[in-house]
Amino acid sequence: MKINLIKLLFGLAFLLSVASCKSEFEKIRVSNDAALILEKANVYFDQKDYQKAQTLYELLIPTYRGKKELEQIYYRYAYTYYHLGSYISAGVYFDNFASTFPTSSLREEIDFMSAYSNYQLSPTFRLDQQYTLTAIDKLQLYVNTYPSSERLKEANQLMDELRSKLEEKALEEGKLYYDVRQYQSSIQSLENVMKDFPDTKNAELIRYQIVMAAYDLAQNSIIEKQKERYEQVLAKSTIFLAKYPKSGYYNEVNAINKRAEQQLKLIQKDDRYQVQSSNY
Repeated sequence: MKINLIKLLFGLAFLLSVASCKSEFEKIRVSNDAALILEKANVYFDQKDYQKAQTLYELLIPTYRGKKELEQIYYRYAYTYYHLGSYISAGVYFDNFASTFPTSSLREEIDFMSAYSNYQLSPTFRLDQQYTLTAIDKLQLYVNTYPSSERLKEANQLMDELRSKLEEKALEEGKLYYDVRQYQSSIQSLENVMKDFPDTKNAELIRYQIVMAAYDLAQNSIIEKQKERYEQVLAKSTIFLAKYPKSGYYNEVNAINKRAEQQLKLIQKDDRYQVQSSNY
């Protein structure tokens, strides 16, 4: 019984403490004392209580508009959204800061954080990549604007990571087109990867997949289009064999190359004739 009473007293003390803290915040919030609200907002921010800090900073923005204190208030206000994981809002308020205080000494940091907020929003490669593209654009602008920045290396690394994600998505799309037998779309998608990412580490695999898609497209084409498409197979496979003589795909691509040559010879003799498919 005595133990239960002690527990009850401790519980009441805890609840009173919580209520006291809450009432203190509410008193500050409704005090109409701008100096006090600013002081406490900064305390909450430094204590990483970003939700309370955000609420108080929001109250202060109209009061301090046009005054020098607004710059620091808005700076911290934007950061509260970032620290709370509200990256869309954080990006908006970082951008607002940049436009409101274009000559601020904090501008470089804010521009980076605007880009980084979009980086945080970049999803897995299987989803829509609008935030990825926005982040890349903002990071590139940051690099161009601040070429001597201490964050330059980090910004470039982030862009490399985001571009790898876009490349992965494009590769997956090319594979998906191939799997559903849309060979022309597969070729176009994969060739766009080579164009958009000329330094890709997956060049060998991509060129192999292009050869495969081109060959399957030629095999499944109407007679009138076979000559042109087998010529494309021959050209693409010849380039592959020259570039990757030690490739694990070499024998397979070489077999396709020979088959394309054979097919073209037969087509030259009779445009209506088509060699039946065989394993290679």
